Amino acid sequence: MVVGRITSARRSAGRSPFAGTLQSYALLLVFGFFLGVAGTTFAVGIPFVNAWFEPARRGFATGVFGAGMGGTALSAFFTPRLVRSIGYLPTHLFIAGALIVVGAVLWLTMRDSPAWKPNLAPVVPKLTAAAKLPLTWQMSFLYAVVFGGFVAFSTYLPTYLRNVYEFGLTGAGTRTAGFAIAAVVARPVGGIVADKIGPRKVVAISLAGAAVMSLIIALRLPPEIPAGTSFVVMALFLGLGTGGVFAWVAELAPAERVGAITGIVGACGGLGGFFPPLVMGATYNEAAHSYTIGLVLLTITASGALLFTLFGIRRKAPAIT
Repeated sequence: MVVGRITSARRSAGRSPFAGTLQSYALLLVFGFFLGVAGTTFAVGIPFVNAWFEPARRGFATGVFGAGMGGTALSAFFTPRLVRSIGYLPTHLFIAGALIVVGAVLWLTMRDSPAWKPNLAPVVPKLTAAAKLPLTWQMSFLYAVVFGGFVAFSTYLPTYLRNVYEFGLTGAGTRTAGFAIAAVVARPVGGIVADKIGPRKVVAISLAGAAVMSLIIALRLPPEIPAGTSFVVMALFLGLGTGGVFAWVAELAPAERVGAITGIVGACGGLGGFFPPLVMGATYNEAAHSYTIGLVLLTITASGALLFTLFGIRRKAPAIT
């Protein structure tokens, strides 16, 4: 199953440059769909990891697993350099080859936990049952804020750095890689700390920190150290939150629903990363080179999510009917 999804990613990675060459947005959407299918391995991986660990260690386990989002850092750092050195199409073919290797390694080395049992129920009823749980949408909202914030910054930060600080493409990509690495390091830390003090507190700390850091970033601190530090601290808070949310899912979700719930939560996290770049672009003040409005809106969103975390979520998941 994993190899099938990796193969889909290979096909998308190998063909998507043709969409750019042909300037076909429709073709890009088609290949993006197959890449999205490969991305569902995240929903597969959470229950896979959960089955190997006792509940008290699942925050750590899911946090380490989620550190795989470090691929964003690798992409931000290496892709511009590869394109410059070997060209656009060869870079995509290189990525496709790397995915084939990863798929082969997983196929040969991974095995299911002895405690795992297959759930042979039809997919649609499982998703419907998961969608009926308030827990699913509560975690989806929080993940859309913290992981969506990470995705949005990772996607839009090169543009932000070029517009505000006038960095070149390679320089902006390098600094974006640093942002992503900080979030990746913080994610397993969030899971580990959630095992110690509880995921609610970790998520609350994450959201409070993100709200404050958005305002600090809006001040347009001078480069390199003041501005760079502010972005790294923002990444650390967002990374803590991503680890905390999935530790919370592992704590509250019934074992037989973990896969379906994490699939929905993960999808909402991706959607959460889709909207902020649109907002940042729409509210950008070109004359002043300022993204203040967008960053203030992020502060408001994070503050609302913080209040919801503290007062809007019950401590125990409701029973499934």
